[in-house]
This record gives sequence, C-alpha cells and structure tokens, in this order.
Amino acid sequence: MQMSTDRILTTHTGSLPRPEALAKAIDAHDRGTLDAGGERALPGQVADAVADCVRRQREAGVDVVGDGEMSKMVYSTYVRERLTGFDGEDAAPIMGDLLDYMGYAQRLMGTIDFRSPACTGPVSYTGQEAVQQDIANLRAVVGDSEAFMSAASPGVASLFLVDRHYGDHETYLYALADALKEEYDAIHAAGLLVQLDCPDLAMGAHITFADGARIENFPVHVAQHVAAVNHATRDIPREALRVHLCWGNYEGPHHQDVPLEDIVDEIVKLDCGALLFEGANPRHEHEWRVWAEAKLPDDTILIPGVIDSTSNYIEHPRLVADRLERFADIVGRERVMAGTDCGMATIATYNPVEPEIAWSKLRAMADGAEIATSRLWS
Repeated sequence: MQMSTDRILTTHTGSLPRPEALAKAIDAHDRGTLDAGGERALPGQVADAVADCVRRQREAGVDVVGDGEMSKMVYSTYVRERLTGFDGEDAAPIMGDLLDYMGYAQRLMGTIDFRSPACTGPVSYTGQEAVQQDIANLRAVVGDSEAFMSAASPGVASLFLVDRHYGDHETYLYALADALKEEYDAIHAAGLLVQLDCPDLAMGAHITFADGARIENFPVHVAQHVAAVNHATRDIPREALRVHLCWGNYEGPHHQDVPLEDIVDEIVKLDCGALLFEGANPRHEHEWRVWAEAKLPDDTILIPGVIDSTSNYIEHPRLVADRLERFADIVGRERVMAGTDCGMATIATYNPVEPEIAWSKLRAMADGAEIATSRLWS
C-alpha cells in the first residue's frame, strides 16, 4: 500500500457510475430476465466499462484506482451469485432513521427497487470464475500499478442477506467469513489491494437495532464483526488490506447514526493497513476529532471522505484541502490519503449523484489534494 513522502495521494471507496446500457443489463441479469444474447454480451460490456472507468479515474486525478464495481448490481448482495445457499428473498432492510420521517422515507424508497436475498441453506463459495474475471478486467488496464478491488465483508453480507438457515448470528457470520475468504485471498494473490466494505460496523446500529432495543450492546456486536473480518483476512498482510466504514450511502436524516466515538475502540482492532470512513457529510465531518484520541496502530493510513457521495454539490478544492490537513495534523502527512465518503453508485441503477457530477467531484478531490500538498510540503 502506497505511502507517499512528497504529496497527498487520492483514491475512492469503490463503486462509480456504470454506463446506462450496462446498468440496465446488470439489472436484468440480476432479475433473471436478460435474454441469451444479452448474457453473451455482458462480459464484454463489463470489460469495456472497466477500461473506460479506469481511464476516467486517471483523468480525474485518482492515484489508486479500482474497477468501479462495474460487474456488480449491488456492492453487498452481488455475493449471492458467488455463494451457495441463497435461494430465498426478503424485503430490503429499513434504515431506522427513516422511520421517524415516513413522508421522506416513502419518497426516497420509491426511487429504489431493491430486495434482499435470503440464506436458505449451507453457505460455500462458488465464485472463483467470477472473481478471476473481475481481476482480469482490472489488471488488463492497470498493469502492475497499484489498484484495489472491493468485496463485501462477512458482516455486511449478514446484514443484507437475511439468515433463514443457521438460526444463530455468529454461526452464520463465520460461515460467510469462511466462504468469502476465498474471494479475498484471490484478490490478494493477484497483487491487488483488498478493500472490505463494512457498513455493518456503523450502519448496523440503525438497522439491526433500529427499534432502539439493546442499542447499548452494539459495540459488542461490532467487536464480533471485527473479529470475523480479522478471521477471514488472516492470510492477507495488513498493508494489503483496506477497510471501509460507513453509516449508509443515502441522503437521509441520519440522526440515529451511532457516534464514531462509541465504536472507534473496536474499529482500531481491525488488522488492516488503511481505514476509509465518512468525513465530508454534515453528520460526520466533525468526527475528525475522534481520531486524535483513537489508539491507532502507528502504521495505519487514514483515508477520510473529503467528498460527499450523496450530494450533487461539487466541493471546493480549498475545503477538500482543509479536511485533509486536519488529519495530517493528527497522524502525519504521509499517513493520509484523500477519499470519498462512500461509493458513487452502490446500486448500479441508482445514482444519487449525477454521473458527470461524480467525475467532477473526483477532480475536485484531486485538486484539493494538490492544494493540501503545497501547504503541507511547503
């Protein structure tokens, strides 16, 4: 994992806008309605989209690029196709904060057609061909340069893929961890950085504990999920692993978000080289102060979101620079990278940020990193 000694590097959280035709094809594939011709054409569409996505990232000034999750319908539920045991379906989980504002909830959810797979049998990994195709698509355009690939964590899979088989959360969680370990190991073996998406470590508070019951036990829940991540990635060196922490990539009230200070003692136990987290939106920007008190390992890189992934405002580069400098003051300029709060298109067919604006926001991030560099290395 790159640590720069002369400038602030840039990256992002994972998903980026898919071409409209590809998004429609992936949606139809996910629903089982894509015709035979479309299925034959889909791998080529994905490969072309990855190549174009990487080109646009580089043009926008992104240093450590990813594949934009071009092959995935949803960042968390794509694993259904790579695991056995998911023949059921359930309603999508509801964010607890939205229940307090049902008028807005109906308006927001009315724009998203999303249901969750359900676990109905033993879990095992069958996605070897799919992950190797993803790896090949990315490697074809990045060569030997550093790049990352996102994967769903065991915890976020357990959050969105409802268990109807195991009947015990920890048993289900570790079944997912053991299965998905194959995917993580394959990405690492290909020389790519592994990024695990872990919204369950924060967003889980207002889903799993949405009714307020047992919310005081949420840090215990987080500790269990952190242990599962460490178990699943035990063969990946920490410097090759990034973890993304998230309270939910949607524009909503977020007034029930668990404070970072309540969970940070468990988060720092993740055996990873970099942490990506929300740092730009109005609910969590102030939490940069929490990291100043956190007991971070001395080699952990912080990748704060300096770009909001739910707003069509294009951040001013000077604001981006200010945000980066706060973290440089905490851990040192070499241990800070610029990132985004979350993905720009975590569901292929739903773009809260207009695609062209998303690319402009990434350019603003890079411009802000240049300003921060000029100040920090002046």
